[in-house]
Amino acid sequence: MSDESIRRYQDQDELGVTNVWYRSGKAAYQFLPDWQTLTLEQAHLIFRELILPHCKIWVGIDNNNVVAFLAMKDSYIDRMFVDPDEWRKGWGTRLLLFAKSLHPAGLELHTHQQNHPACALYAKHGFKAIRFGISPAPENVPDVEYHWRPSESS
Repeated sequence: MSDESIRRYQDQDELGVTNVWYRSGKAAYQFLPDWQTLTLEQAHLIFRELILPHCKIWVGIDNNNVVAFLAMKDSYIDRMFVDPDEWRKGWGTRLLLFAKSLHPAGLELHTHQQNHPACALYAKHGFKAIRFGISPAPENVPDVEYHWRPSESS
């Protein structure tokens, strides 16, 4: 029996969160050359300098291991990643439901149009595609902005 939970990020979670982000990004973003050349050391630096100072972070824990995380800026889901070994085990759903509980008036996020599993997950949970565009450099690939509003959910 596993011991699964979602809790606030703690300093000792940095290595686990960064490893999840790195492994998941490598697996999910094979269409992004910069992700394929990113090193784990660079991922740690980016996390410490660009994500941690600007987001509230929650971690998905299974048997005392970080297996997923959610980083938010107010009602905006800045990042949501699940370790590839945990894909299709409900962590994305758990994190989205948790985010909805934190911001019941609505949520926003962006993802890459080529990230088909993420797009399907968001649509399944009532997120609507609002705008299609191009992600900022260095990625410069088609992205999609999603919104979830409780009044629009079925």
